[in-house]
Amino acid sequence: MRVVIALGGNALLRRGEAPEIATQRRNVELAVGSIAPIARRHELVITHGNGPQIGLLALQAAAYRDVRPYPLDLLGAESEGMVGYLLDLALANALPGRDIATLLTEIEVDPADPAFSVPTKPIGPLYSKGEAQLVAAEKSWTMVRDGNGWRRAVPSPAPRRICQIATIKLLLRGGVIAICAGGGGIPVAIDAAGELRGVEAVIDKDLTAALLAEALEAEWLLLLTDVAGVWPTWPVDEGSPIRATTPAQLRRFRFAEGSMGPKVEAACRFVERTGNQAGIGSINQSEAILQGRAGTIVRPAGA
Repeated sequence: MRVVIALGGNALLRRGEAPEIATQRRNVELAVGSIAPIARRHELVITHGNGPQIGLLALQAAAYRDVRPYPLDLLGAESEGMVGYLLDLALANALPGRDIATLLTEIEVDPADPAFSVPTKPIGPLYSKGEAQLVAAEKSWTMVRDGNGWRRAVPSPAPRRICQIATIKLLLRGGVIAICAGGGGIPVAIDAAGELRGVEAVIDKDLTAALLAEALEAEWLLLLTDVAGVWPTWPVDEGSPIRATTPAQLRRFRFAEGSMGPKVEAACRFVERTGNQAGIGSINQSEAILQGRAGTIVRPAGA
């Protein structure tokens, strides 16, 4: 069975944790410990978030005032390589003898996408309301609410095409575990001359994961995060999570744009377009979600 797993950025660097490399390495090892059993029995493609990491890189770049700040597409490539390397190393240690490859992946977007004028994608560290107001004034950033705090928001256009999809399929045919499209992929667009150019954006990794799973004809899409499933209300300590549902049922609820909303939309799109199943839940319960024993399982109507 072919499975695409999307690891949430907040699962790799949890809310409130300092972005130390030792912390990220430990969290990656815990995540790999959960998904390694799936890799032993199924074809596996892994993608991951990069919100905390790309935000940290952006702050580091802005602190060096002798050069202009690096654009988000370049920072996306850096974060894709960084997190991919940590996953690659942990997988190699957990699965001796398996071939693993991290692939920098470009994702084409529409330069006319209205998302470029309405930043919604949260990146970087969590700020208090007062800190967010100061940072927004100093750097002319858009800030959005994320859980109990505030984060910088950047444009998040919809993914249209995975430029390296043929290469990813080639890796799968060779039995390689592919780590690709990290952070939603490197955002690129075709310019007036017909050439690919990087653009100033961060693509939502869950929507890219749905596109990736569809293009690879995966049987399952797992969207793993730091909560145990989808709650119809927020915060998650009120009520119970939704266990089994359909896209139509899920679309009756409203979910936060910068957190659970894209995961729900990605799961619904994948199920609607392929007739297969998607799961949303805790990074520590990946195998149980795949078996239908944990998380929120999204199935076609009548399945």
